[in-house]
Amino acid sequence: MRPLTTILILVAAFLAVFLEAAWDGPRRWLGAQIDFLPGLMVFASLNAGVTTLTLLAVVGGLCFDSLSANPLGVSVLPLFLIGLGIHQCQHLILRHQAYAQWMLGLAASAAAPLLTLLLLVTLGHSPILGGGSLWQWVVMSVGGGVLTPLYFRVFDRLHRALSYQPVHESSFRQDREIARGRK
Repeated sequence: MRPLTTILILVAAFLAVFLEAAWDGPRRWLGAQIDFLPGLMVFASLNAGVTTLTLLAVVGGLCFDSLSANPLGVSVLPLFLIGLGIHQCQHLILRHQAYAQWMLGLAASAAAPLLTLLLLVTLGHSPILGGGSLWQWVVMSVGGGVLTPLYFRVFDRLHRALSYQPVHESSFRQDREIARGRK
């Protein structure tokens, strides 16, 4: 894919992690923080290559873990597995349909915390789980699903604004007059 796509995705990952850490709105209003990275991983897996997916998983996961209570690096593998799974099936997915984008974002945002929880338990950590954990999981899943089509729209506008759009010209001019008949 183009280098512009990779750069924009990595900048978006940095901004998403910063926004999650700095903005307390969803945490105060809903009692849970919405995770922005799984929706971004869905966009990247449908529009970029495996190198960009790997960079996004590593950079996004490490940035996210450095600002959360997670052990450093535990979010990298779940993000990468989500991205790689979607990337392998990208030819079967209706990537331009908002409904498909929403469903993929919902599934990715639901799978990311579950895979992270599984990895934490496997590594011997004891995460705090309670009655509110189910509510937080639902809010994270629905919020990530809602954000995913927005990523597609924002990146589409960015590409149109920053990319060169080739002009396809034919040799036929519209203002040319065709003389018919005998001379």
